[in-house]
Parts: sequence; C-alpha cells; structure tokens
Amino acid sequence: MDQGPGLNPGLTRLALFGSPVKTSLSPHIHRLFAAQFGLEIEFRRIESQAGDFPRKLKDFQLGGGIGCNVTLPLKRDAWQLATDSSAQARQAQAANTLVYQPSSGWFAHNTDGAGLVADLSGNHGIGLAGQRLLILGAGGAAAGILGELLACGPQEIMLVNRNLERASALARRFSSVGSVSATSWQDLLSRGSFNLVINATSLGHQGRAPQLTPALFVPGALCYDLNYLAASQPLKKLCEDMRQPYIDGLGMLVEQAAYSFRIWTEKQPDSRVVIAACRTRPV
Repeated sequence: MDQGPGLNPGLTRLALFGSPVKTSLSPHIHRLFAAQFGLEIEFRRIESQAGDFPRKLKDFQLGGGIGCNVTLPLKRDAWQLATDSSAQARQAQAANTLVYQPSSGWFAHNTDGAGLVADLSGNHGIGLAGQRLLILGAGGAAAGILGELLACGPQEIMLVNRNLERASALARRFSSVGSVSATSWQDLLSRGSFNLVINATSLGHQGRAPQLTPALFVPGALCYDLNYLAASQPLKKLCEDMRQPYIDGLGMLVEQAAYSFRIWTEKQPDSRVVIAACRTRPV
C-alpha cells in the first residue's frame, strides 16, 4: 500500500489506539508475526480517548499508517469513524481493526469474535454447539463476540449486566441470529447453570472479579476471561479458589491479532507459536 510521500515504502506502519495501552502486548505480537515473513513493520501504541481519537487517527494516516487495532474505550468510535465496515463490525456496532483504503478511507473490521472462537475451538478443543453460554457484560467487548458465538450453534446465550436494559437491547439486536436473552445479576442464579462462562467486563482492570459462584457452572464447565496478564488475575484467583477450570484471554488476543495481520498484509501467521512465545516471555 502507498505509505505516503517521502516514507520508507518497505515499512508497514501499524498502531494500537485506546486507553490504557502502555502495557499492551499488541506490538510484541505483531513483530513476532512480521518476523515469520521477514516483513519490516512499525507498531506504535497511541494513547487515545474519544475526544482526540479522530485527530490522532488522521495524524497516524498522514504519517503513513495503513492499519490499526482499536481497544477500549474506542471500539464504537472506530466503527462510526469508518467510511465502510464488514458485516461483523456492523452487527457489533464496534470495530477493533481499521485498514486504510486510499480511494475511500478507513474500513472497519471486528476480529474479536473470530479470535475467541479460534482460541476456544482450535487451541482448546472446546465445542459450542448445543451448549449454554453466559456472557458477563453487555458493552463493546460482548457485542464483538456475540455474533460469532451464535454462529457456532449454542443452545442459548445469556447476557448479564448491571444495566439490564443495555443487556436486553444487545440481546434484541442479535435475536435473529440465535437464542440470546438477558438477565440481571439479581436474577442470574435463577437462570440455571452454564457450560461456558465468558467474562467480557473490564472489572479486572480495576483489580476486581465478577461475583461468580460454583452454582453457575455445570460439572466440567469452563470460565473464559477476555482479559489477560494483570487484568486477568482477580478472576483467575476466584476460579482457583472455587476449583473452577479457567482460561485467560491471551490466546484470543493473539488469534484476533492474526486475523488483523492478515487483513493488513494478506499473510496468515502461525498464531500458536506466538501464543507460546507470549506465555514464555510476555513482553
């Protein structure tokens, strides 16, 4: 792609926008991907809030940037800023991946759901068909994974959120895709137990874990946390105390990044070796 006047045409300029991003593994992950193909990339962390995101994204593009990942709290903003978007991004009304097309501007993708399913099924051998799933949270993270999870044919997906109306609105948006409903935290225990519980809240970034009890899990069930590294520790500790099987979101992080990398470079990296490298040496 055109890198702009006076810039190194062999260098692919990429970035991550969001807040906070200073400890993100994304630059490390994409450098490992690039090394598999001998590509030269620059991957920056750009701290951004909603108010300055449009300006910083424009500056990034004028500086030769051709693609970026977007994390909290900007995923909906990224989707709204784009001139066009994939079906997954439109369905989620949120984007985690932007690619610059010189003829039309930024195109939005959402690779979160595909990354989660790739980690669950491909890396951990977990089937979702016919299962009862519980998603904690109803924000952009939940919206980004809901469509791909429903496409796997679960018996039911239940959303639980402090704001019941927000969860109900999200459930209604995806109701044509599969069986999805919403409940409050107060009524959650009356809804039975689940085969897979997915934490899509940001509580871990505040050093807190969702209020889960063993009664929410059927025997052999799994708790999957979209958080990783420090933000995953509160829920990991809770699950250890409950002797509940738990997986953090590092695999999903790498898998969704692999989809983004392919969008930007048209090359499919080996994600498993990168997951292993990040667990061995996370930074």
